[in-house]
Amino acid sequence: MLSFETLSKTYADGTQALSRIEVEVAAGEILALVGGSGCGKTTLLRLIAGLDQPSAGRIVLNGETIGEPRADVGVIFQEPRLFPWLSVADNVAFGLSHLSAFEREGLVTNALVRVGLAGYERRWPRELSGGQQQRVAIARALITRPKLLLMDEPFSALDATTRASLHGHLLALWEESRPTVVMVTHDVEEAVTLADRIIVMQPKPGRIFDELDNPLARPRDRLSPAFEAIKRDALRTLDRSLRDEAPLQNKAAETAGMWW
Repeated sequence: MLSFETLSKTYADGTQALSRIEVEVAAGEILALVGGSGCGKTTLLRLIAGLDQPSAGRIVLNGETIGEPRADVGVIFQEPRLFPWLSVADNVAFGLSHLSAFEREGLVTNALVRVGLAGYERRWPRELSGGQQQRVAIARALITRPKLLLMDEPFSALDATTRASLHGHLLALWEESRPTVVMVTHDVEEAVTLADRIIVMQPKPGRIFDELDNPLARPRDRLSPAFEAIKRDALRTLDRSLRDEAPLQNKAAETAGMWW
């Protein structure tokens, strides 16, 4: 389990990036963070990754406070960030140096099959398209079976068709070990496609505005009425957050209090 306990972050110049974030993420859950620019989504990912320290509160993963980068926390960035001097196979196997060559080869072959790159082991990153490079990055992040995977808009630079294909490849690899996933995205449809729960954040300071459960079974049909209903609800919630309105449940509580 991953939990954020009254988490706040204020930078040296006085900018309050996050204020009192409290969330619990179940093991194996995929959580999506959406919100307008400046709401602290990437700051939150940096704190989870141990790349920065909170000003108050803490982040706990399976009972241990995260205070520095950990081997059991994987990250997929906006750019693939592959090593250009390593082959595709060696990029994917980068975190497997503790295993024998035979074990590494088997895991790499399976991972590349799962992301649709069977036979690409000897290719160089420069020989791949942007979408193929991101597939390699996904395989590299998940091959070590991390307990927690962080994704910072890894599909934002890709066209819609490639993005949809990578969603499927990501979920195929995720199914093998079911790590907990926290992803940042500006694409509401992507959040509905991948996430079990969507957190809508609000800026100045970054805080939780509302959260939406997504009970749809996988694989999810983007053209189904149920998918469209959740997507519309998420878009309405995001719109309210940008207009600084209270979430619907808060409004309902206020209305009930007024009638009382």
